[in-house]
Amino acid sequence: MQRSLLVFTLILFGALSAIALWQSGYWGILAPHFQSFGEGQVLADLVIALSLAMVWMWRDAKAMGRNPWPWMIATLTTGSFGPLFYLLTRKSAEAEKVG
Repeated sequence: MQRSLLVFTLILFGALSAIALWQSGYWGILAPHFQSFGEGQVLADLVIALSLAMVWMWRDAKAMGRNPWPWMIATLTTGSFGPLFYLLTRKSAEAEKVG
């Protein structure tokens, strides 16, 4: 069930991101966040949330014996796609013990 939800989220978020990128370009997606304090707050919130996700991914990847760097780079370059793909490819602790 969780895997299905992740795939569904990735598909919808990917479609939204592709449309936004096609219509506005990369800078067009970022530029509005510098036009007012309200929009800046949304950007700051995203940076804080992704930073927390990166700390968790780093610790989790190390504990699972995975290299955390690809996920850090993916998060810094693609935003939420990094953590979403990390979760999609992450094996559960129970699967690690069995497999």
